[in-house]
Amino acid sequence: MNQLNFDKTVSVSDKSISKTFMSNVFSWMTLALIVSGVFAWFFSQEASLLSLIFNLETGRMSIFGYIAMFGPFILVMIMGMGFERMSYGTMVILFGVFSALMGISMSTIFLVFTLSSIASVFMITAATFGAMAILGYTTNTDLTRFGSILYMALIGIIIASVVNWFMGSETMDYIISILGVLIFTGLTAYDVQKLKRIGQGLEYHSDSANKLVIMGALNLYLDFVNLFLFLLRIFGNRK
Repeated sequence: MNQLNFDKTVSVSDKSISKTFMSNVFSWMTLALIVSGVFAWFFSQEASLLSLIFNLETGRMSIFGYIAMFGPFILVMIMGMGFERMSYGTMVILFGVFSALMGISMSTIFLVFTLSSIASVFMITAATFGAMAILGYTTNTDLTRFGSILYMALIGIIIASVVNWFMGSETMDYIISILGVLIFTGLTAYDVQKLKRIGQGLEYHSDSANKLVIMGALNLYLDFVNLFLFLLRIFGNRK
């Protein structure tokens, strides 16, 4: 009887820790999206700031523009490979820089698409992301095998995108966008379930747990932003 009560206590404790972990992950992800949104908006509204990214007359990318474009990818690699060695504070700073650079690199969407379509696509993205996050958190189905398939499909569309960058096919771009939406919709559910399971196995408030919160927020941030950008390519109204 005592053993049964102990098991129930542990189960409740694990669930509580998992909920706290997930709550912090979503809080950091939301904060990162806000930072990116603020930077994207201000850079899109100021010609002096836009000129830091590219020459407004020739359209050529500046050195800072290339940093804003490729910097986030480099930071993701640094955070992933340096997870064990970095402190929690360093991870937070890098995540903040990553969010700012992502916002700067996305500022050009305000020059290409109408504000109303950006807002409507953002709402669609939020609704889709929220639904898949709930599904991933509540489902009892193991999504591990689907995650492996989705990551392989992601590699495929990355290769296809690079090829199409040279080909310039609008049809191929449309197909890639549709596949991108499907892939990141599925990855959202998969990543949320994965993070839930990570949270259940943590001794919370440890340094490793706090760093895992940042990495989890980074994962979900990338799912959200990529889903948003692919949807925008499909439904966004160009100026």
